[in-house]
Amino acid sequence: MATVMNMHWPEVSMKQYEETRRQVAWETDVPKGAKFHVAWFAGDGLHVMDIWESQADFEGFVKDRLMPAVMRLGIQGQPKVQFESAHAIFAPNIATK
Repeated sequence: MATVMNMHWPEVSMKQYEETRRQVAWETDVPKGAKFHVAWFAGDGLHVMDIWESQADFEGFVKDRLMPAVMRLGIQGQPKVQFESAHAIFAPNIATK
């Protein structure tokens, strides 16, 4: 069953997220196990909700691709990350920018 990953990272700015997105290129070089990604900014910082084939796939992506970019960019703080097993997934007609 797929895994839902919820992340909250207060210290990440929109500019830092966009630069990380550009450097890691997860949209054009899709990581193993990635199924869905949505990110948004609220008054308390960056929020992300992903769906992955497994928690191990997400953790491999973080170790091998995401964290090296985070370190290069000097992003501060640590994200709060939670995992849960997906019960159902329904995502028809997803609109993108």
